[in-house]
Amino acid sequence: MNKIKNQAQPAINTNKDEVITQFDERLKATLDEGRKELIAKRHQRGYRSARENLKDLCDSGSFLEYGQLAVAAQRRRRDIDDLKKHTAADGIITGLATINAQLFDEQASRAVVIVNDYTVLAGTQGVFHHKKLDRALELAAELKLPVVMYAEGGGGRPGDTDYELSLNLGSFAAWAGLRGLVPMIAVNNGYCFAGNAALFGCADITIATKSSWIGMAGPAMIEGGGMGSFTATDIGPIETQVKNGVVDIVAADEDDATRITRQVLSYFQGSTENWSCADQRKLWPLLPADRRFVYKVRDIITTLADTDSFTELRRDYGCGIITGFVRIEGKPFGLICNDCRFLGGAIDAEAALKATRFLELCNNFKLPLLSLCDTPGFMVGPESETEGAVRKMSDMFVAGSRLKSPMIAIFLRKGYGLGAIAMTGGSFARPIYSASWPSGEFGAMGLEGAVHLGFKKELDAVKTEEERETLFNKLLNAMYERGKATEAASYLEIDAVIDPADTRKVIIQALGKSSVLK
Repeated sequence: MNKIKNQAQPAINTNKDEVITQFDERLKATLDEGRKELIAKRHQRGYRSARENLKDLCDSGSFLEYGQLAVAAQRRRRDIDDLKKHTAADGIITGLATINAQLFDEQASRAVVIVNDYTVLAGTQGVFHHKKLDRALELAAELKLPVVMYAEGGGGRPGDTDYELSLNLGSFAAWAGLRGLVPMIAVNNGYCFAGNAALFGCADITIATKSSWIGMAGPAMIEGGGMGSFTATDIGPIETQVKNGVVDIVAADEDDATRITRQVLSYFQGSTENWSCADQRKLWPLLPADRRFVYKVRDIITTLADTDSFTELRRDYGCGIITGFVRIEGKPFGLICNDCRFLGGAIDAEAALKATRFLELCNNFKLPLLSLCDTPGFMVGPESETEGAVRKMSDMFVAGSRLKSPMIAIFLRKGYGLGAIAMTGGSFARPIYSASWPSGEFGAMGLEGAVHLGFKKELDAVKTEEERETLFNKLLNAMYERGKATEAASYLEIDAVIDPADTRKVIIQALGKSSVLK
């Protein structure tokens, strides 16, 4: 019976060398070397291929790919060889890798990587594209790994024929559901429209090159909706998306964007052993002797922080507050800081909204917060109220009240009113340490305004302008003496007044060996 059964079997090619050759050719078709014409077109635009970005991002040899042999669900309308060549990996490369393993141990450096491939059907999202994306996001949630996503692409794909069109997709909920669970970094170069833009906008941190156009619909959808005809470059140019806060960090090109991505991810991976910093005696001269003069607070930040460790988010949005990441003695911190060159450091509605989102980000991942305060308070007035100031400024208090990560507050100069309270998480006593430079000054509101408001009767009673100015300065000086840092410390409004050169030491002493930095 066995002999008869064996004779009945069809002939099967068991030439192992030929099988391996066929396998190698199949894999090659998914790589840049097997798609040279498509990659050349990409290079002609000055862009890198998806796999070139992937190689630059991940540690050498660490990428473990999922679904490499997938093709678009278009077998009913296209030859399989055509699909292999033109729809490699169905337009999305997904897998596990290590990033920054030279700085951190293997577990800390693991990440999920997702790279949309614009050379495949303009980076559109097809059936197997979504299945691969869902698989990657499930892994991120299960393994608690950060995700880096290159988001370039045109959104949903109408050309897949092997399955019926369905809006019952899990990708968007799965991606958005990672918010607060793992760090999510989205990177873009080129066109990013519709579904791709929705994914980009869900990320914790968004990085885009100067050659980026990002919008919730591309030209075809806009025209199809009867809203006019536009070119792709009319929609969401980088200049627009930076000013409105959609893009956190602008990169020069894909090379720069990938470098920035590695650096941003590192803040969530832990502390580094090697670091250097500027001579801390340079801090005090950066602050003007005259309290009325503005100064470049970013110079203070970069001098205070470890060398080259400051990464700023949303620089051109909510400009009254600077947000970003720094390291102090290798330890990562979230940073919020007032900028006196914008509205005198007053916190307007947009800045409050920016700070609120950043406080929530740091809290989600237990990243310690360093607050550098120099503010006359919240921006007030009828125009401010048209921006929803009450709601947005109040939300900053809510975010501060929910902080579980440690905060350290350093007052550089002004600490006035509700704005200063919001900069310290809702109370001067909320930070684990609140200290001021000798230049600090405190009060329920800005000194000049307090004099005008509190001594209006006395000032109005003075007959001449010269006498009024003399009285005003006398009252102002008296109020300044009562509110200066040493007086505030004597009443325990703050914990200490420190030498600016000791700021780094104080921060590290206050933080101690906190578990959040492990």
